[in-house]
Amino acid sequence: MPISIVVGAQYGSEGKGKVAHYLARTEGACAVVRVGGPNSGHTAYDAHGRKFIFQQLPTAALLREPSCVLSAGSYIDVARLLQEIAFARFDTTRLKIDPMAVIITESHRLRERDAQLNASIGSTQTGTGAAVVDRVQRTPTLSFAKDVELLKPYLADSKEYLARTLVRGGRVVIEGTQGFGLSVLHGGHYPYATSRDTTAAGFLAEVGLSPLAVDDIVLVARAFPIRVPGNSGPLPKEIDWDIVTAESHSAGRLEEVTSVTKKVRRVARFDADIVKAAIQSNLPTRLVLNHADYFDRRGSGGSISRVIEAQIASIEERIGRSVDLIGTSGTHLLQRPNSRAVRTA
Repeated sequence: MPISIVVGAQYGSEGKGKVAHYLARTEGACAVVRVGGPNSGHTAYDAHGRKFIFQQLPTAALLREPSCVLSAGSYIDVARLLQEIAFARFDTTRLKIDPMAVIITESHRLRERDAQLNASIGSTQTGTGAAVVDRVQRTPTLSFAKDVELLKPYLADSKEYLARTLVRGGRVVIEGTQGFGLSVLHGGHYPYATSRDTTAAGFLAEVGLSPLAVDDIVLVARAFPIRVPGNSGPLPKEIDWDIVTAESHSAGRLEEVTSVTKKVRRVARFDADIVKAAIQSNLPTRLVLNHADYFDRRGSGGSISRVIEAQIASIEERIGRSVDLIGTSGTHLLQRPNSRAVRTA
């Protein structure tokens, strides 16, 4: 009964959406589950090269085959979800929403803004954290997907649906959000954390499936880790985008903005400590290194130069683990010839 879980190794924006889309496409996933809420955006490209940023739907929504599931552990901004459905021209017959997924309201967003969480911890202020608080406090006025008329056509017991998929031998991909260093339990930088756990175990708990069904944990790291701008917490070895641009020999300026707030991200050199901690907590079967071309932009698109290979070898030595898949700024992932990835048939 195969489950793949995609996990971030640093502070989010490692490219988990790209990896989840890749796994769903290349491994014929029958269902892809998006956990969390709209406080993180995942980017993917369709077959025509068009860019999509999803805050609610799994990135596999761009594919034709797999079902897309929002589990009981999800937090839904209804307007945002409907906007993504329309923008991606998503076939809603493939959408399954658990009745117990929580609805984010304007009240939740206003509470985060009034608390000035953006200034204090770099929050995206989407209302996700406030909705988590209401759920934990068992607030009687909290709304669930089952309470929203517009969502009723998509309601399904996600645990039962996914369990049936697994019994039939279909692969399920769980598209985790954010990164290990943002875990409110294990990230180590409280209060500069998100409102949830961000490990494979945490994501699986939000979906409600057994750990015995998991045969694949894919840990995703970046060549240059980032954090959201402002007072968002520690970022060891922090540099700036001018340095990244210069050292990569890029023809144009390299700079990234956040998917949700569109602000310039903080950036740093690769730090082995956070990735080793993520490896220890998740025991990945595969490790992906994205944005590897930030080490060297002089080659042709998607190629891995000797400079990039040398940097990856250095990373592997520092983390004590081989890199199995390499991602560049393109849409594809490259398999490492020396990959020792553990995969179960």
